[in-house]
Amino acid sequence: MKKNNIVLVGGGSTWTPGILKAMTTHLDEFALNRIVLYDINEKRQEVIGEFAKILFKEEAPEVEIVYTTDKEVAYKDVDFVFCQMRTGGFDMREKDEKIPLSLGVIGQETCGPGGFAYGLRSIRDMEEMVKDVRRLSPDAWILNYTNPAAIVALALDKLFPKEDKILNICDQPVNLLRSFASLIDLDVNKFEPVYFGLNHFGWFTHIYDETGKDRAPEIKEIILNGGFRPVDAEQRDQSWLETYAMVEDMLIDFPDYLPNTYLQYYLYPEYKLSKLDPEWTRTDEVRIGREQKVFEECRRIVENGTARDSKVVHNDAHGDMMVEVAASIANNLRKTFVVMVRNDGIVSNLPDDSMVEVAASLGANGPAPYAVGEIGTFYKGLIENQYAFERLTVKAYMEGSYTKALQALTLNRTVVDAKKARKVLDALIEANKEYWPELK
Repeated sequence: MKKNNIVLVGGGSTWTPGILKAMTTHLDEFALNRIVLYDINEKRQEVIGEFAKILFKEEAPEVEIVYTTDKEVAYKDVDFVFCQMRTGGFDMREKDEKIPLSLGVIGQETCGPGGFAYGLRSIRDMEEMVKDVRRLSPDAWILNYTNPAAIVALALDKLFPKEDKILNICDQPVNLLRSFASLIDLDVNKFEPVYFGLNHFGWFTHIYDETGKDRAPEIKEIILNGGFRPVDAEQRDQSWLETYAMVEDMLIDFPDYLPNTYLQYYLYPEYKLSKLDPEWTRTDEVRIGREQKVFEECRRIVENGTARDSKVVHNDAHGDMMVEVAASIANNLRKTFVVMVRNDGIVSNLPDDSMVEVAASLGANGPAPYAVGEIGTFYKGLIENQYAFERLTVKAYMEGSYTKALQALTLNRTVVDAKKARKVLDALIEANKEYWPELK
């Protein structure tokens, strides 16, 4: 089995230790030669990088570990790029959430105006990253987890239309499948899901087990009778528990399919707005929770010289997914994953150039998506509205168009009102002057 060279972009992220731990537990299916952690924040990168050296010295000493802030080092001669960058860091995420809330609109990291702002920041850095990777490692696979994935995926498809080695993925479908599996005491790897939508905007229509039986009706019944919690509830912040609980509400109103949790912001914008605190958002929760906990633990591991006793650093759904996706490509395993691909008739009554999120077999030649066919009027209407928002957002970036940016926000179901959209847009332009193209 070939030993792969990996670069993890956003190597100073709190998600990195989990991905690294997953790599150590999947070496039998995804062999490694070198891992490079790359981040522009030297202080964050050093903490995670030193942790990585200890982890691999104990669990896989044959793997070379490098951490750097030099992209010429990072992207040279790699087989896979794992990308999870956050342009602007937590300071800008806080503005994404709090500026819209201060103006009476939902503030959320990837949905609505927050996702719009984050998307316009992410596109520039993602475009630069792809060009740098292609210059230094022409044949590398780029596995992108950078948010907001829907906008980023669409932008990359427009910027690099001939690229066939960029794959955009999200762990929320996997998180949901793991939680569904726990409800019926079944191994999640036995599931064969049928899923359609856009990223953070989709539904499971069927979830087949290894016998071919559709378990979705049973899962829906359990949720409707007893609510819904994530399988890793004890590790989640309160906001995530509330997010999963909303699946029951969505099933009561729209019982056809099992929804992605993010749909709550689009289906119940007024209710969700009433539950959000403009002074205390997810960013604050993460800063005093996951952010603090992971960095304290990594510093403790570096100080003690061992990671063997850590109960904080473990491979989670995010880490496992990233490594399993890479393994399926590297070894042509053709396992099924929910991924983002150009529609091209997969959902027959949606635009061909939309980037849909669907189940696909994943092998050495990339994804082979499973056809969905025609979807119902309600779902088609919701998706077309959301796709129009995403498309106009990308056009606003590429054309530097204030009008298209205003159109995008006005269309978004979390905003709707054009006067609110203009106020939010103007405030976000002021906050993002260092990151956005000039909108005229």
